[in-house]
Amino acid sequence: MRVLRFSDRGPSVALLQLALGRADFGPLETDGIFGLRTQEALRRFQLAHGLSADGVAGRATQEALLPWYTGYLRHRVRAGESFYSIAQLYGASPEAVELANSVFEPGNLPVGASVTVPLPFAVVPTEIPWCSALAAFCARGLCARYPFLSCAPVGRSALGRPLWSLSLGAGENRVLYSAAHHANEWITAPLLFSFAEELCEAFAQGGGIFGQSAAELLDYARVCLVPLVDPDGVDLVTGELRRGEAFESAKAIAAQYPGIPFPEGWKANIRGTDLNLQYPAGWETAREIKAAAGIRGPAPADWVGPAPLSAPESRAMAALTRRFDPALVLAFHTQGEVIYWRYGDIEVPGARDIAATFAAVSGYSPEETPRASAFAGYKDWFIQTRRRPGFTIEAGSGINPLPLSDFPGIRRRCLGILTLGALVT
Repeated sequence: MRVLRFSDRGPSVALLQLALGRADFGPLETDGIFGLRTQEALRRFQLAHGLSADGVAGRATQEALLPWYTGYLRHRVRAGESFYSIAQLYGASPEAVELANSVFEPGNLPVGASVTVPLPFAVVPTEIPWCSALAAFCARGLCARYPFLSCAPVGRSALGRPLWSLSLGAGENRVLYSAAHHANEWITAPLLFSFAEELCEAFAQGGGIFGQSAAELLDYARVCLVPLVDPDGVDLVTGELRRGEAFESAKAIAAQYPGIPFPEGWKANIRGTDLNLQYPAGWETAREIKAAAGIRGPAPADWVGPAPLSAPESRAMAALTRRFDPALVLAFHTQGEVIYWRYGDIEVPGARDIAATFAAVSGYSPEETPRASAFAGYKDWFIQTRRRPGFTIEAGSGINPLPLSDFPGIRRRCLGILTLGALVT
């Protein structure tokens, strides 16, 4: 996390406000504006934690806030302590503490051992704008809370930010879900993160999700999720990236396209490459279509790049897909409330029926991809190379970026797709 001061703005400030509220130094409005109330709450937090109460979220303060960013803390076991007594100290659930520390025998905790204590709130926030730092905190927090969940970067963005993957399940039916290929479609990132948390919690508690047993689902399938394919672009759109060389370069690119609002209209990666036009599935045709529309170089949207898989983010997704070898992929975008399920004249057996199932549980409409967007996409490449079901889900309706107030509806309508996607093949 960067240093935050009075008058700063953006997703990191909203996350700071959220963390202070989680730590009982609120309530604060998570408006992303570092004003007097945020500064006062931060000073009270600093005093309570033996820090210099300067009202600046510097390195030491950010480290002290980590438990309220990630949703867990570490506790050093003292003589006579149990999971129950440790949980009581922090208002946590004893069952959650035991689950997070499955390597220890509950009745014989080694004195001096460091145990993970999940704090009593959900890890994944869905009420604040997203940024790459928040994605990292959520990946870290979910993996600490649920040891059966694996988290790892599958690659790096143009600016070196990690592309996080979350995977769980022991079944043979492998499915790969991805989101936020486009920067101003960032609302799909919390969709996948929150699904991961809901599925993990259901499995841990022996419950279900969308009417399905979580245990049976994860016995049948292995689910891999990449919630934030374009972290740099998302940071630009949501205001986390407001200065510096990368910002100025993007601003100069955007100035050539005055009809696209900056930064909220930005879809591409930070270098101006559209990550969903990067795959070797009709890439040359996509280049011709976009060139005819006036897109011949780096742009806020619709530039195919100098060559297929030339962007590090698309290369990472292609490499993961080859390595994971899924039976089905879902790529979440916004907007339109439609499901694209085929590539060109390739109709994978069963794909039409799966699209109909997704439509039935979401209310979205299965449609043919418009020709202007029908080439070089991630699901196009997957269908062409694997001859397996691949789907682009255009969630929500309106003008990108969709407002966070739309998130509950998007989550509700996509939950069935996310759940049944692991079961239908």
